[in-house]
Amino acid sequence: MRLSRTHAAVQRIWTVELRPQTGGPALACPRCTPRSRPLQAASARSAALTHLARHARADALPGHLRTCQCRARGCHWHPRHRGCSGPVLLALTCDRSGRAWRLADACTACASAMSHTAIVPSTLLSADRPKSASSKPDPGRSVRPYGPEEQRRVREMLTYLAAALPRFSSPAARLLAVQCALRADTSAYVRLPGGLLRGMRLCGRRELWEELEHAGWLRRTACRYPHVEVQLLDAAVFAQRPGRRVRARAAHWALRPVPLVLPSGWAPAVQLIAVVLATYTSGAVGSTDMEVLARLCGHSPHQAEELLDRLVASRSLTAWHYCRDSDEVAWRLSLQPGVARATVQQ
Repeated sequence: MRLSRTHAAVQRIWTVELRPQTGGPALACPRCTPRSRPLQAASARSAALTHLARHARADALPGHLRTCQCRARGCHWHPRHRGCSGPVLLALTCDRSGRAWRLADACTACASAMSHTAIVPSTLLSADRPKSASSKPDPGRSVRPYGPEEQRRVREMLTYLAAALPRFSSPAARLLAVQCALRADTSAYVRLPGGLLRGMRLCGRRELWEELEHAGWLRRTACRYPHVEVQLLDAAVFAQRPGRRVRARAAHWALRPVPLVLPSGWAPAVQLIAVVLATYTSGAVGSTDMEVLARLCGHSPHQAEELLDRLVASRSLTAWHYCRDSDEVAWRLSLQPGVARATVQQ
């Protein structure tokens, strides 16, 4: 990660505020001339997010020049944590009951520690490439295998959900939320077919939908057994849209997170930590902060240690190690595929 003292003059922080006034809210941006034309209340949020995205596109920087703006300001945007680490990401934060928005570069550690914050995928700000009218899909072209892009998308979604859902939301509800957020359309509606829910062994689990509804994250619009249709209610989910096809691939990968694929039958808590570990794994090894691992899974570090022991006992992992001085947990995958089948635990 680049330290923020390098190229300190380069700032990538944009803020907008929706100010109430007669006729509708007005969009206020410190970098732009005030708008006198009021916005429709229903479109005010979208206008604010679109405005921030335009600034980010206009002020694009190469990756080696982007720095953690949170660190540059003494990390006042979040509670204290171990320190800056990880790649620099674009973090979208909502304050003042949805009226003020901030988009800024922040390292992975700082972005994960911020409340009411979502990670904006880089592809969301990429310019759309025009497609030739004569271009046709090649039926002989093989399907691109899953890889780092899907890992990154799911990791970003898990980071977003760690901020959007209550701290100790159940693992099964989090697995459902990942699929909903990645499969939602541009209007934040999603339809989960019965086959998908049966494959996840979550079909008929009404209490999970009630848990997410109670958190204010979604509401069910239809439930024609076994299909479920919902609308996502969190405004930050609109920033999680790098493209529907890209998100759909990430959703499929999250169901079988190569290289840490577990057989069916495991408890949701074990499935969830396997997905989290897979997003931080390269080759046969991986590592992250224990605090990050516990937060993304929605449980305590002690519970994370117990689940890691279960993965070692099933020989999905060869070993894992926790360094308390640096708060880093590292693991190594088993090189024997399929050995966990003999020791599946509910």
